[in-house]
Amino acid sequence: MNSFYIKTNRVFNTFRKYSWMFVPLVAFGGLWFPKLGLLIIPLMLTLAVMAFYKGKYWCGNICPHGSLFDFIIMPRGANRKIPAFMKHKLMAAAMFTWFMYMMISRLIKVFAIYGSASFLDKLGYVFVINYLVVTIIGTILAFTVSPRSWCNFCPMGTLEILTYKLGKLLRINRKSDAKVTIASKEMCHTCGKCSRVCPMQLTPYLEFSDKNQFDSEACIRCSTCVNNCPAGILSLSNESEALRLKEETDTDGYRERRKIAASISQIRKLNDDVNEYTFKMIKPEKLDYKPGQFILVKINEQPIMFRAYSISSCKKDGTEVKVSVKNMPGGFGSQILFSTFKEGDLVELEGPMGKELVINRNSDKFLFVAGGIGITPFVPMTGDIVKNSNTEKNVKLVYGVNRAKELIYDDHFSMLQSESSKFEYIKVAAADKDWHGKQGFVTDVIKEMDLKGYKVYMCGPKPMINASLKVLHGAGVEPENIYYESA
Repeated sequence: MNSFYIKTNRVFNTFRKYSWMFVPLVAFGGLWFPKLGLLIIPLMLTLAVMAFYKGKYWCGNICPHGSLFDFIIMPRGANRKIPAFMKHKLMAAAMFTWFMYMMISRLIKVFAIYGSASFLDKLGYVFVINYLVVTIIGTILAFTVSPRSWCNFCPMGTLEILTYKLGKLLRINRKSDAKVTIASKEMCHTCGKCSRVCPMQLTPYLEFSDKNQFDSEACIRCSTCVNNCPAGILSLSNESEALRLKEETDTDGYRERRKIAASISQIRKLNDDVNEYTFKMIKPEKLDYKPGQFILVKINEQPIMFRAYSISSCKKDGTEVKVSVKNMPGGFGSQILFSTFKEGDLVELEGPMGKELVINRNSDKFLFVAGGIGITPFVPMTGDIVKNSNTEKNVKLVYGVNRAKELIYDDHFSMLQSESSKFEYIKVAAADKDWHGKQGFVTDVIKEMDLKGYKVYMCGPKPMINASLKVLHGAGVEPENIYYESA
């Protein structure tokens, strides 16, 4: 089983990438040039004042140690679960008390020689030693446990929390206090990705308030969860912005989300690494969905986690739905499904959800673009628009894979093309010497098309989506005529 926690990019600007250089400058350079330790004084004052308005923002965006842990150590160190005792308030209180005692007692001794030639060197040396201790302990924990282990009980982090509490008590940081905010809880996939990438190993997706904000004082506002949210519905926003988002977010396609009890009636192997799972509805007995929507499949109980899968077909009476799952190398969810889900198992689903790929019929021309497992939603979508449309439609499906053996539902689309003049099925393989069809990428096919008047729907890996968007924009397709979802 893969680790629950994910190593991912946490460095989003040049300052966060290189501020770690301050650490060796002071922690080690200060042993020879003690006055370098005096740089810690404005640093401490700055983080305390900033915390008054923005909580632990310093930790996630400016802290040199944070940069060291995230940029230098994380790619090389461990990423294990942080022990509960390290996250306990008593641990933070004990470390803060010890740290302040040691620093103040040393400062008292140093101020006894105030005015002497060696005063500034002695004063700087106090801060150098404290900074060196933090560097050594934090680095050891970053390599052996998790990059941000130290940050859970860092004395400066505790100082930030104390000043932040004061700011909240005085009610003067409401405009400046930008917290992790979800646009709509109904749109959350409950996938746990925000928790899996969180440097502090928090659980935002389980703790959003009625104002759609994550109120944990331990949050370092680093935007890692925002940048990694599969649904793209997280932001750093203050309270008024959060309330505005809550009111303005269009939840069409998500309002009918509900809990579903089901059983696995069939598991069918589509190719070497793709299984098709058929779920039979128990309660409710029928599912009402629109082609292009997806459902959530519960894969874990503690912590609770779901995975989103596009519905590849739904029985006419709504009593069964199918999803296709690719066993991704390192995929936390897919490996659970492949290794533990069996026919006859009871499962918990949620849905149906989604509107991005629900067809807007205000057109006679449609281009569907699929990459890999992203073909799944187009099975019901093509069938719906080709077979159930009373007017003449022009539907093209471009399906890209690396090798021809990765094609799934190929017979379905080939048969649909043979039965209807409305539908054109184009397959393309990127790296298959034995493939006698079109070679290259979906973008190579799109470039050759006249897309005037087309509505475009895409599903596939992010690189495919991004590359296709560039081609579509270059071809003059208006953004309002492009709909997509990453697979």
